[in-house]
Amino acid sequence: MSKLLEYWIYLIPLAVVAYLWWSRRSASAADVAAMLGRQAQIVDVRTSAEFKSNAHSRAINIPLDQLEARAGELDRARPVLVCCETGSRSGFGVAILKRAGFAEVANLGSWRRIHTLLS
Repeated sequence: MSKLLEYWIYLIPLAVVAYLWWSRRSASAADVAAMLGRQAQIVDVRTSAEFKSNAHSRAINIPLDQLEARAGELDRARPVLVCCETGSRSGFGVAILKRAGFAEVANLGSWRRIHTLLS
């Protein structure tokens, strides 16, 4: 027990990193397919310029820095899949929507992944 107390300063950052990694992971293909079957909303949190350059036709663009303020535009009764360029911003988007009270939210990861999953 005393060793654990000695090393708590190392354990806390490790636990935080593990939590962040776990919470930012992308949803499985099966989870995404199930959510799409329940008419999931696809929210792309990239900037407007990034979204205009290339995006999926079903995606709604709400840039990450506007997501908290614009969460009311989404239907809380439907699942939400959040995507971005690489999956990092979408992980933060998932956290924002969960804090806003959305029950079923998942990190899709890269917006390109939806093309793969839908084809």
